[in-house]
Amino acid sequence: MIAEASDVSVDATGLESRHISRHFLRRQSRMKRYRRYPKLTAACDNASHLIAGVDWSLGPCNDAPGFEPAIRQAAEHLSLRRVMADAAYDSEAFHVLCRKELGAQTTAIPINLRGWDGEPTSPYRRLMHRHFPRRIFGQRWQSESVFSRFKRRLGEALTARSDTRRHQEGLLRVLTYNLMILAEA
Repeated sequence: MIAEASDVSVDATGLESRHISRHFLRRQSRMKRYRRYPKLTAACDNASHLIAGVDWSLGPCNDAPGFEPAIRQAAEHLSLRRVMADAAYDSEAFHVLCRKELGAQTTAIPINLRGWDGEPTSPYRRLMHRHFPRRIFGQRWQSESVFSRFKRRLGEALTARSDTRRHQEGLLRVLTYNLMILAEA
């Protein structure tokens, strides 16, 4: 199921910490304050849709801190060829990590200029600014497909109440999801 060199997409999604959605609570005016929710950052193999690396955190928060643990975990299981992520992961350090340390040939992470009009000064971000690999980046939607299937099949609300148990339940759901993908094959 897994190619010798894999294309990997990285993204993050939030899961519900209760069986009632935030949208419903807000609509009913029953939500007094913004609650924290479990957040999954996943590195997914584009061809098989297996989740190769994960990081769990509590949202709302920036997506970037979950990139390194997830991609390192994926690199233990896969030989990285291309790494795709959205602009939330635009950092020279992530390009260097993927290309130099983990051996990826290409990274496709769009530039987030952060309100600055000039050209980036760091080498990989400048390369993304000048020659962005649009065709490769077009496959980043695979991670969205993985999250859609993950939530549709296993639900998006975790049943555990403590953060430790939610983390454990989330990891078990990722394992269950991967087993479901393998069973289909």
